[in-house]
Amino acid sequence: MLAHPAAGRGQVGRHLTAVLDALAPAGPLLLPATTKADAMRAVRRAVEADAAGVVAVGGDGTAHLAVQAVAGSGVPLGVVPLGTGNDLADAVGVPPEPRAAVQAILADLAAARSTTIDAVRIERPDGRAAGWYAAILSVGFDSAVNARANRMRWPRGPRRYDLAILAELARLRTYRLTLDLDGSEVETPAVLAAVGNTRSYGGGMRMCPAADPTDGLLDVTVVEPVTRLELIRVKPRLYSGTHVTHPAVRTYRAASVRLNAPGASVFADGEPAAALPLRLTTVPAALRLLGARDRLGPGGQAST
Repeated sequence: MLAHPAAGRGQVGRHLTAVLDALAPAGPLLLPATTKADAMRAVRRAVEADAAGVVAVGGDGTAHLAVQAVAGSGVPLGVVPLGTGNDLADAVGVPPEPRAAVQAILADLAAARSTTIDAVRIERPDGRAAGWYAAILSVGFDSAVNARANRMRWPRGPRRYDLAILAELARLRTYRLTLDLDGSEVETPAVLAAVGNTRSYGGGMRMCPAADPTDGLLDVTVVEPVTRLELIRVKPRLYSGTHVTHPAVRTYRAASVRLNAPGASVFADGEPAAALPLRLTTVPAALRLLGARDRLGPGGQAST
């Protein structure tokens, strides 16, 4: 088990004992770590030791850390959603209530059953590995907001992000975005772009509403230059996914995406990612999941 007690504004810490108790039939081992690097090493050691599964207790950030170790390994991942953003869990049908999520994980463990989805391999231009992600990689405005909020020490909670949004709106930038989509090149000015394996980020914003993590493809959403006022108007439409009909929004689909936008911040699953340029490649069925199935498309496969 991997858990960050402060995640979800302290929700993980408040529920950790109950989650451990509920997982007792599986004999959980809480991995010791004091830093993110410690946690990464601990998860990788567990994977190398052929653990029956890794359970991430928290939000998308905790799941993202676990994905770095389990992607492509055959060791399954379970998620108990207790973060401020639980977009990966939502996309793959993990029950939103922690106890129900634990019961779904235990049921799959008992049946030696898992469900497969795609993961996305991140590579630098020279081919060196730069990690994995499972949900969405974003560049531009939204990532700049995330980066600014991470640097701020006050205020705490959602208001920090509200202030970060206002600050980034005041200096709204247009980036020269270059995409190579399975060999087809697109170059356009843009304020943000998202490359999605799943549909949403940021706690339910459906930036890539048609993304299916079982189809072997990435959904790319690009927002071309708009005024500050128009960006504010479009933002609420992200929660329904209707922003894709806006004249400034372009959507694409590809199995492999080469991406560059000089000067843009980059976040994957809400966590800082390697600097651009990057190549993003879908690896079909690279992730095995415990306790997930309900919302997967026809490509989702159960295995034993």
